[in-house]
Amino acid sequence: MNLIFHGHSCIQLSDGEHSIVIDPFLSGNPVAKAKAEDIKVQYILLTHGHSDHTADAEAIARANDATIVATFELANYYAWKGLKTIGMNIGGTVDLGFAKAKLVHAFHSSSIIEEDSQRIVYAGMPGGFILDWNDVTLYHAGDTSLFGDMKMFGELHDIDYAVLPIGDFYTMGPQDAVIAAKWLQAKNVIPVHHSTFPGIAQDTAAFTAQLKEHGIEGLALQPGEQLSLLK
Repeated sequence: MNLIFHGHSCIQLSDGEHSIVIDPFLSGNPVAKAKAEDIKVQYILLTHGHSDHTADAEAIARANDATIVATFELANYYAWKGLKTIGMNIGGTVDLGFAKAKLVHAFHSSSIIEEDSQRIVYAGMPGGFILDWNDVTLYHAGDTSLFGDMKMFGELHDIDYAVLPIGDFYTMGPQDAVIAAKWLQAKNVIPVHHSTFPGIAQDTAAFTAQLKEHGIEGLALQPGEQLSLLK
């Protein structure tokens, strides 16, 4: 299975026949190498409603006739636009046929900001996804602070890859992300939600060095870089 990091928190997973993109933010992303029209997927998974995670969800869904998987409220927002959606909630699992995606909680906020009307639309609870696909388990934490239930995730799931935000300010920073990795008992960690903008710039080499001290492999990818996922 292949993973492509598209910058910020956006990753794309593919087994050659099926493909998923999580939190597509390409338009307006200063570090993204791909464009929305380059993305070919069957499913779009959204962790929460903020525009730096959903910016290209509608365009990709329409171009691919893809299904958006998100919390009940956020899925309805897109269903009302005429898109195919699966609206689920925290703790639930959806079977995509080739993979299973469990929606787990995160500690953040979630809304859609309509700037023209100065209106904020509630988008349900923020979350993360635990994906089981081709014997590989990947946890995408979405935007979150450090929280104790990450220990439970590590106990319940054999996490091969944890995709964790490290940018600080809006999410947990590197120090807390190292603790999260330990609690999750993750074998590998891919840092995201960093260095897109000056306010969340981080030293990924220093972060991966800290992980190595705890026997965890840090995989700091550049936008556009690919990785083969192995059990």
